[in-house]
Amino acid sequence: MYRTSILAAVFSVACLSGASAAMLNFHATMDGKAEVPPNASTGSGDALATLDTSSKQLTYTITFFGLSGPATAAHFHGPAAPGANAGVVVPIGTNPTSPVTGSATLTDAQIADLRAGRWYANVHTAENKGGEIRGQMMPTGGPGPAARRPVKQTN
Repeated sequence: MYRTSILAAVFSVACLSGASAAMLNFHATMDGKAEVPPNASTGSGDALATLDTSSKQLTYTITFFGLSGPATAAHFHGPAAPGANAGVVVPIGTNPTSPVTGSATLTDAQIADLRAGRWYANVHTAENKGGEIRGQMMPTGGPGPAARRPVKQTN
């Protein structure tokens, strides 16, 4: 009986430890219509991200094409609902080329906003300094960036 109780306790602790850490996936489809204010860009892209809740590490891959010119910057912004603007929470880079990958360690508040859908990704160009394409980061049950194929450019 004592041995069974110890095994049950060890199993319970193992399950609780495993349940507290998770890999969460997020996705955004970016275009000019989602910018605030909207623009007429024919560019598009995808932002894919995975959050490791135990390390608070966000890894991401952003692909884009068809922009009015070279990308001058890219960022994650928040907290903001669709249709609202917010400050930069994670800089993705200056003069990024597609695909751009990276990682960042997030705060608890940033994680809460990301999980609630209050982050967006956008890519800036010289013609659209405020942002040429944008998409709201939303939780998804699908595979993370490593398992997804990049968006193919169509002519």
